[in-house]
Amino acid sequence: MPSERTPLLVRVPVAEPRPRYPHAVLRRFCTVALASTLIWFFIAVAVSMTFFPDGHSHHDPSDRWTWPGCGRRPVSYDQLRQILLDTPSSERAEAWSRYYTAGPHLAGKNYSQALWTRNKWAEFGIHADIVSYDVYINYPADHRLALLERREYEDGTSTSWKVSFEASLTEDILADDPTSGLPDRVPTFHGYSASGNVTGPVVYVNYGTYQDFEDLVKANVTLKDKIAIARYGGIFRGLKVKRAQELGMLGVILYSDPGDDGDITEEKGKKAYPDGPARQPSSVQRGSTQFLSFAPGDPTTPGYPSKPDAPRQPVHTAIPSIPSIPISYTDALPILKALNGHGPKAADLNRYWTRNTGLQYKGVHYNVGPTPDDVVVNLYNQQDYVTTPLWNVIGVINGTIPDEVIIVGNHRDAWVAGGAGDPNSGSAVLNEVVRSFGQALRLGWKPLRTIVFASWDGEEYGLVGSTEWVEEYLPWLDDANVAYINTDVSARGTTLRVSAAPLLDNIIHAVTASVPSPNQTVPGQTVHDLWDKRIKTMGSGSDFTAFQDFAGIPSLDIGFESGPHDPVYHYHSNYDSFYWMEKFGDPGFAYHRTMAQIIGLATAQLADLPVISFRAADYAQALDRYVKQVEDKLDEVLSPAREIDISSLSNDDVYFELRGSTRNSSSSSSSAAASAGSPSAESFGLSLKRLHKAVGKLNKRAVGLDKRADELDRRLRQHLPWWRWSTKLRLGFQIRQVNTKYKRLERSFLFDEGLDGRPWFKHVVFAPGLWTGYAGAVFPGLVESIDNQDWANAERWVDIIESRIRNAAHRL
Repeated sequence: MPSERTPLLVRVPVAEPRPRYPHAVLRRFCTVALASTLIWFFIAVAVSMTFFPDGHSHHDPSDRWTWPGCGRRPVSYDQLRQILLDTPSSERAEAWSRYYTAGPHLAGKNYSQALWTRNKWAEFGIHADIVSYDVYINYPADHRLALLERREYEDGTSTSWKVSFEASLTEDILADDPTSGLPDRVPTFHGYSASGNVTGPVVYVNYGTYQDFEDLVKANVTLKDKIAIARYGGIFRGLKVKRAQELGMLGVILYSDPGDDGDITEEKGKKAYPDGPARQPSSVQRGSTQFLSFAPGDPTTPGYPSKPDAPRQPVHTAIPSIPSIPISYTDALPILKALNGHGPKAADLNRYWTRNTGLQYKGVHYNVGPTPDDVVVNLYNQQDYVTTPLWNVIGVINGTIPDEVIIVGNHRDAWVAGGAGDPNSGSAVLNEVVRSFGQALRLGWKPLRTIVFASWDGEEYGLVGSTEWVEEYLPWLDDANVAYINTDVSARGTTLRVSAAPLLDNIIHAVTASVPSPNQTVPGQTVHDLWDKRIKTMGSGSDFTAFQDFAGIPSLDIGFESGPHDPVYHYHSNYDSFYWMEKFGDPGFAYHRTMAQIIGLATAQLADLPVISFRAADYAQALDRYVKQVEDKLDEVLSPAREIDISSLSNDDVYFELRGSTRNSSSSSSSAAASAGSPSAESFGLSLKRLHKAVGKLNKRAVGLDKRADELDRRLRQHLPWWRWSTKLRLGFQIRQVNTKYKRLERSFLFDEGLDGRPWFKHVVFAPGLWTGYAGAVFPGLVESIDNQDWANAERWVDIIESRIRNAAHRL
């Protein structure tokens, strides 16, 4: 008997197999072939209608790109450019500026502005949403700064401390500037500053650069348990505090020295704001003290977005543990004078300490100190730390190609009620750009690529809003984002400032040559005519950082800054107000309008030309220059006695790059000689030739890709009748291949493990300088290894960079 678990086998009768007749096979083949042909035909029609010329137009190549589903495009590319030139309005920009600067809008406290911005973009015809993150930031609670002197009683048996000076820690209310007297104006404070109450002697530390502190150590100036007073400038303020903390100092005081204002000073006959262009003596620069060059964004969520349920990390490596406070140079004078006669003078150290010292006429001798034990400073700083929402406004114009996206951004939050320059000149400009594209949409235009507009929150604390957004949407950005355009301070003067990845260089030149200059000293001049043609390397300090350095997306940061003859800009001060902008910064708001035109045209060129307007050869040639810069830096190490050109030190970028170095200038190449069998500086220098060779190979492929792009663009502009759909299909796929190679090129330079000691930064070519923060460093792994004279690590980075360059060449 079979088991209950044994299935019964039942034989089921079936018919004999039917024979296959030849006509049945043929019918199935024809069905499949016809279906495939129809599918490919419809794909070809879609591609041709996206990219290719309409047979009814023969006079304007830019007018021949047809629109999906409707023949010729309702708005040609040339017509779009004209809309983007004609629509921006100085009057509208002035109105937007007046709105954004009417009251305080600190990060996490500007929801009404976020809502207003979203609704305004909707009025312009752009769909927008508010995206929130829960972030860890601080708000000011209380502060005090006092100079104390110890007095002995007549009997000599006891002493008492007397307050000889109490800092106001406020900015003067000016009758001419309504913003300066708002009852809810923001107190002076530092973002991410530590709370604390410390008392100790004072040491003047110049700009507070890494090398400034090294000079003090070599001069045997006692730093431990002292309070630093440093002037603002050059390097990111948080790095001044970081280095002081590492050397055992108790706290940091930061002030703005008028010597850094060039010829626009009271000492040189200029009147102070509001009566003239010179610095208002009570002006105070607020700002963040986060360790920006180590990782931006919410310090509790490094590398991932700050959502409500996100795990939180310790913050001690990302923000200071000692208190700091910003003051005006008026409040700094008594403290600096208390140093007179104590310790060496700045001039006794070296020439770097006498650069732009501007308070001698006020009785300051610039002694280093420290002050004697009976003259001390009490620094009290109380901050309230909270986890609070902040709000990004994200607007979208959907394009025909879903996985090619252009992003344009500016931040909205400010340290003060005004912020007419930083950031709301950019906010006003961005509104005009959005309004201009809205006008094109109303006329029937639709972009080839999707355009995303972003009004970021939390930039001032450490690029928080943009960083969290990039961290959240990284997979999509990696797949789709072609480029990011950033404007922060769009207009605060008359000098065009540009930082960009080399892929974007030709776009900048083309666009600025198309926009009339607002400074018509000669009729018909363009912005390009008056620009010095200098494009800086990407560093940090604004919202492009996460795009460029973390996600590998080629980025552009652009705006008009103050030149040597422009009025002093009151950075992060109450006097960065609508009144200052209207009277001194951009009277008539002409530079606002010009910047809206520039950004609009750059966005259009990236979003609406079938072949992406990148130039890979520009990137390869830039890489070769960067390798040469590394070789020059190595030569300085091998020839430490070589004199540095003094004239070059007048250039801020050169000066602070030099002073931000961690290299011990007293070391000689012999003292850094490698042990037997270990790499040496000389062997490292030879290994750099491998990078030149790899870049040469990349350059050949890049030149080939650019030629291919030019050829496809030429063929695209030729007339192809509708019935040549197979040719159009092939051309469309070829354009797609070229564009994908351009889009992926910047990603090739990402290294998953990140830079040494700061793994958030993934790009091997660009990063903020380790001890500068703002300025860009090229090949930071190599540069930092040279500074540390770690030749084994330097050769390790040669291997990494060579692999990334070869990866880029392979992708091309």
